[in-house]
Amino acid sequence: MKKLTFLTLAFLLCHQLSFAQSGMENVTITSEQLAPNIYVLFGSGGNIGLAVGEEYAYMIDDQFGQLSEKILTTVREITDKPLKYVVNTHWHGDHVGGNENMANAGATIVANDAVRRRMSQPKPGEATPTTAYKALPEITFSDEMTIHLDPNNTMMIFHMENAHTDGDSFIYFPESNVIHLADNFPNGGYPFIDINSNGDIEGLITNLNRALFLVNDQTKIIPGHGKIADRETLKAYRDMVDTVRERVKSAKSQGKSLDEIQKMGLSKEWDEDFGKGFINPERFIESVFKTVD
Repeated sequence: MKKLTFLTLAFLLCHQLSFAQSGMENVTITSEQLAPNIYVLFGSGGNIGLAVGEEYAYMIDDQFGQLSEKILTTVREITDKPLKYVVNTHWHGDHVGGNENMANAGATIVANDAVRRRMSQPKPGEATPTTAYKALPEITFSDEMTIHLDPNNTMMIFHMENAHTDGDSFIYFPESNVIHLADNFPNGGYPFIDINSNGDIEGLITNLNRALFLVNDQTKIIPGHGKIADRETLKAYRDMVDTVRERVKSAKSQGKSLDEIQKMGLSKEWDEDFGKGFINPERFIESVFKTVD
C-alpha cells in the first residue's frame, strides 16, 4: 500500500466515529483495472470511475458520504497522486453523497448545470435546501467539456438527453477505450426513469443508441451499477428496453390503462434477470407508460 498523505489521514480520523455509526461499516470497496490508467471501484451505490494522470487523479461519482474514508483508502492503494476533480454523472445520493467529503479532502466537484440545480433544491418533504454548499458542483457545464488528464489522455464529458434524470452525463476516455454510462445502464436491473427529475424513456433509448455508436467490441463499459460490460451486453440491454417501450406504446395507443398494461406481462422474458432489483417490472412499466411518446 502506498503511504497515505497527511490530509487523507486527518480526514479519515475526523470521520471515523460517524462512519462506525452509519450502518455501512461492513461495506468493502474493491477495485478493478480496466486500462493502464483507468479503474472502477465497487462498493455500495453507483460504480466509481478513477482515472490517473501524470500529476493528478480524477474520480467519477463518490457513492455515499459514510463510505468516503474507505473510498479514499482504496484510491491511495492505487495511486498517491492528489485527487483533483470529482465528476458527478447525475444528482442522486448514491452517486454524489460523498461530494462534501471529497471537497474537504481537496477535490473540485464538476457536473452538468442540472445536477447543481437539483442538489440546490429542497428534497421531498423539506421546506428549505439541506445540501451543504461544499457538496454542490463548483464547476458546471451545459453540453460537454473535456478534461485533459495529461499530454496523452483526455476525459470527455457529454450531457445526454433526459433519460434517468435531466442531468445525465456520459464520461468517455477515448485513448483508453473506456466509457462510464452511469444509471442510463444499470447492468443487471431494469432502468430507473426518475420522472420527478424529468426522466424519459425516449431519451434513454436515444442515449443507449449513442453509446452503441461510440463503443466497439473492445470497449470496457462501466455501468451505473453492476459488473463491467461489453458492447454485446449493452446492445442486448438496449434491445430489451426498446422492445418493452414498443409494447407499452402499442398497448397505450389501444386505450389500455396503466393497470391493464401492468397485467399484460410485457416484460416477462426479462423479469427473472432484471426484475428483482431496485426497479421491479410493475414500476418499470409504469415509468415507460408515463413517458412514452
